[in-house]
Amino acid sequence: ARADERKKLERLCRYISRPAVSEKRLSLTRGGNVRYQLKTPYRDGTTHVIFEPLDFIARLAALVPKPRVNLTRFHGVFAPNSRHRALVTPAKRGRGNKVRVADEPATPAQRRASMTWAQRLKRVFNIDIETCSGCGGAMKVIACIEDP
Repeated sequence: ARADERKKLERLCRYISRPAVSEKRLSLTRGGNVRYQLKTPYRDGTTHVIFEPLDFIARLAALVPKPRVNLTRFHGVFAPNSRHRALVTPAKRGRGNKVRVADEPATPAQRRASMTWAQRLKRVFNIDIETCSGCGGAMKVIACIEDP
């Protein structure tokens, strides 16, 4: 959607901000169980599913992706192996493009095209880890510790 197409942008925003489960179809039974109304009935005629609260939460949590798992799939020129990808992406990566060896210094254009994970956190989630929350001074990432 282009920036001047407000209706399309609104529809896109509504689509990407949809919850995993419709609240309109959720209710609690008298016994304290979670009742979920199916959008379309099963072949056997089942229209509702009843869960214990913890079982429902477990099934809902299963929909949340694991950390650092990329769920975005690109097709066409943005696909990872597209021969035209290097022409349309700032990092100039794609099939048939020369891969830069780690020992080679990056050109200024290549450095501008790539973002650090700290910059990505700030851009996507508005989390600024390079600014001290106490004094507002600049901080620098010196190590990254991850679970094995």
